[in-house]
Amino acid sequence: MADAGMLRFHVPEPEVRPGGTPDFSNVAIPKAGSVPRPEIDVDPRDIRDMAFSIIRVLNRAGEAVGPWAGLLSDDELLEGLRHMMTLRTFDARMQMAQRQGKTSFYMQHLGEEAVSCAFRKALAPGDMNFPTYRQAGLLIADGYPMVTMMNQIYSNEADPLRGRQLPIMYSSKEHGFFSISGNLATQYIQAVGWAMASAISNDSKIAAAWIGDGSTAESDFHSALVFASTYKAPVVLNVVNNQWAISTFQGIARGGAGTFAARGLGFGIPALRVDGNDYLAVHAVAKWAAERARRNLGPTLIEYVTYRVGAHSSSDDPSAYRPKAESDAWPLGDPIVRLKNHLIQRSVWSDERHAQAEAEILETVIAAQREAERHGTLHAGGKPSTRDMFEGVYAEMPPHLRRQRQQAGV
Repeated sequence: MADAGMLRFHVPEPEVRPGGTPDFSNVAIPKAGSVPRPEIDVDPRDIRDMAFSIIRVLNRAGEAVGPWAGLLSDDELLEGLRHMMTLRTFDARMQMAQRQGKTSFYMQHLGEEAVSCAFRKALAPGDMNFPTYRQAGLLIADGYPMVTMMNQIYSNEADPLRGRQLPIMYSSKEHGFFSISGNLATQYIQAVGWAMASAISNDSKIAAAWIGDGSTAESDFHSALVFASTYKAPVVLNVVNNQWAISTFQGIARGGAGTFAARGLGFGIPALRVDGNDYLAVHAVAKWAAERARRNLGPTLIEYVTYRVGAHSSSDDPSAYRPKAESDAWPLGDPIVRLKNHLIQRSVWSDERHAQAEAEILETVIAAQREAERHGTLHAGGKPSTRDMFEGVYAEMPPHLRRQRQQAGV
């Protein structure tokens, strides 16, 4: 046998490094409205190609076109625009608060607002999301109080989680927002298990799992797909592909699959890709997948093609691993600008009304921030009681914890 030579270890490389010219020529973007909308009960084998395309509704002129359009009224779209604007303003204020030392940590949603805000409007009361740290739009779009969110970020005396969770790791059963886990990918198997339990108990509620592109490399992601496929769990499996994990580009986690949606094909799960910066497309695809789960047709995997404009977190410097101007070159644009332009095109919005709404939302967010800071921040004001760290874990506190609590004098 001929000598093949020395083996070479392969490490995937991003298209461009810092200092280079951003290049998204490898992102194939179909024409808006060109991807068909299959029937809810379609056989997954008949839509395998949808794991490699991108569902889009809004075209370059701001028009809603194609079979996925027409599900939302103008009033619903105006509400969605306000939700995204609120999330962006909330982010900016909390990022500033972190820089001022009022909280230890923060993570923005900049450029990804449509994904969680639109998805929430496709669910029903009682459905449960198992989110990561970048789906606060699920709470904003469901009317969760901003003051309560800020109290949790500040870990102050009014923090509903009593300082037990890292800032931005919210929890609200009432709003269908399961407690965030700092160990990424665990929420995927939790969502599938919750959905299976809902089916076992003959309930009507479905679950939604959330994960980023980087965390799909975790074994929990694959385990969740096995169980979801085998037991036809009523769950929507969401993958937010924002192109970058904390410092590695999507190709590291994606491997040779081509797309993240394609991962579902090997499990017999219908898989779709959607323009994550298109509010209308996100809502339409989420509605389709949720209906499929509710009809006992099993899980759907959705890949949201979007872009993380900001840093991974307040502890990250993206200039170390990607070009500074890369976000400006992202071909799918800004989700807020795109929905704004669509509403202007429909003559129900204007630049003047948008500017007024921005001012009103900023005023509302600042007022909420002032109220939250009256309860304390990281280094000032009221804090949860030390006693709280011993509560809420055991129905009957073990003797060793009782002793520790006594030693702490609480």
